[in-house]
Amino acid sequence: MLAYVGVGTNLGDRWGNLTLAARTLKAEPRVALVRASRVYDTAPVGPPQPRYLNAVLEVETALPAQAFFAVLQMAENAAGRKRTGVKWAARTLDLDLLLFGDEVIRRPPALIVPHPEIPNRRFVLAPLAELCPERVVPGTGQTVAQLLSRAPPGDVACAGLYTI
Repeated sequence: MLAYVGVGTNLGDRWGNLTLAARTLKAEPRVALVRASRVYDTAPVGPPQPRYLNAVLEVETALPAQAFFAVLQMAENAAGRKRTGVKWAARTLDLDLLLFGDEVIRRPPALIVPHPEIPNRRFVLAPLAELCPERVVPGTGQTVAQLLSRAPPGDVACAGLYTI
């Protein structure tokens, strides 16, 4: 199954956290990293906190969605992520399952695919559009490129390449 994962980090060694995320996913036997977007430096959403580095990974997986989601959470934990209960809190690593094939999955509160905030987040849409601009986001009837053209403005600037 082709999946797209949003990667974000704003605490600690941000570039190191991006590397750790890719390395952790590569170590999974039923997961293959296909390619990565560029990395973007972005303003945070929510309470005052440091700026983020954001990117999107294209992944091929033989795992079902729930098992793949568990792998993402394991990678977050490996990076020292602490779940404080504060919405949009700063974090060492945030891995969001954005798209999982053409599936629509509703297992709240944790697993909702496509990620419900995709249309509102330029920091997700810009890197996602690098990888799959013509992909229709299930439930929206719009391509990633169309959603990006309509997304709210945001403080998003390319920061470099994401080496996987």
